[in-house]
Amino acid sequence: MFGTILYVALLLINAMAVLSEDRFLARIGWSSVQAQPVNPAFGQPYAQPYDQTAYPGAQDVSMKERLINLISAVRTLMRIPLIGLNIVIIVYELILGG
Repeated sequence: MFGTILYVALLLINAMAVLSEDRFLARIGWSSVQAQPVNPAFGQPYAQPYDQTAYPGAQDVSMKERLINLISAVRTLMRIPLIGLNIVIIVYELILGG
């Protein structure tokens, strides 16, 4: 039971880690890079107005934005640990036939 849950979790994390942001996620509108208006005179983005509300406005984040941030975090933080974990699982399966 625990092994099955571990395998499912590993497969889901692997699936998130291999999603290509340029080829797949940007096509469906799930890219973490947001286009900002650019000042044509200087090639720099326009200055955004200062937000007086500070942190409380962050609670209005949509579920889609949270999933985009989760996928981006998994792709960034779990890349090296996933390589090691996948190697351990593969060796375990080869030796013990799990």
